[in-house]
This record gives sequence, C-alpha cells and structure tokens, in this order.
Amino acid sequence: MANPVSLNAKSTLAGNVSTDAAVSPATRAKMQLNASIMQTTASISIGSQNDPQALLYKSAITSINEALKAELGENALQTVSAQDNSPEATAGRIVSLATGFFDAFKKQNPGMEEDEALGKFMDTIKGGIEKGFKEARDILQGLKVLDGDIAANIDKTYELVMKGLEDFTASFSKPAGQPEGGA
Repeated sequence: MANPVSLNAKSTLAGNVSTDAAVSPATRAKMQLNASIMQTTASISIGSQNDPQALLYKSAITSINEALKAELGENALQTVSAQDNSPEATAGRIVSLATGFFDAFKKQNPGMEEDEALGKFMDTIKGGIEKGFKEARDILQGLKVLDGDIAANIDKTYELVMKGLEDFTASFSKPAGQPEGGA
C-alpha cells in the first residue's frame, strides 16, 4: 500500500505545479524535485526505521543526482565516482580547472601587464587551493580517517597541484637566450 503522506505531499506539490501557470520553469522543476524527494524519503523511511544513516545516504544521493542530472546526466554521482581518483588524476583536474580561468581573469583586469596579472591570478588560485586542501584535511581528520594512504595521497596530490601551477607559470616565461623586447 502506498504511503498516504508521500502521496498527499506529492499530489499537493504536483497540483500546484500543474495549476499555477505563472510559476517559472526553474521553480516548477524545484517543486517537482522536492515532491520526488519527499516521496522517496517517505518510502525509504518505512523500510529503514532501524537504519537512519541508510535513509540519510539514500536521500542525499537521490537529491544530488537530481540536482546534477541536467549537467552531468543520469546517476551523476555514480559516474563521477568511477573516474580515476589517483593523486595524479585528481591533481591534473584541479590544475586544469583552476588555470582554465586565467583568460577570464585577464579580461576582467585589462589594465594589468601579463606578468602582473599572472602573479595576482596565481596568488588568488593558490590561496583557494590551499584553503580547499585544509578544509578537506579538517573534514577527514574529524571523521578520523586522515591517516596512512589517505594522508599520503592528499600530500602527494597537493605537491602535484603545486608543481602543475609552477609549470603553468613557467609556460609564460621567455625562453632562455631570447633578448628582451623580441627578436
């Protein structure tokens, strides 16, 4: 038998979505997502009364997958979790993503010389990366899993990211032997 609470919540939200023509598509999508989450959560809670962590996990995974569906497709988390998460691959993704914003940074700062823009950009992204690594370490420490291979892999990833940023910066340097001001 269907859960009357989840059916009532779903029909109420779905009814609001279908009868209110003034609702924006984004609001409509959010309401439909909320209805779906409520239904899923209610149906899961019936079967997982003795395991609240399973309920939390399932609800979070379902919500995240729905939120990422438009950009990353069906089952986004499962797809992403299948990617290479080695220190080398992770560092490569971090460096690629971070340095990919340099052109946009230069456009937002047209009065800066390239060397000055590069220096300011690198200071900015290094600060963000350092903060991100610190926060990740703090979270893992709080979960009491920051030891052994996990700590070593984080350290290796950090070193590879910093090396990648150095290589990016070096790619803007003039080749050795080239005179100032051109050929």
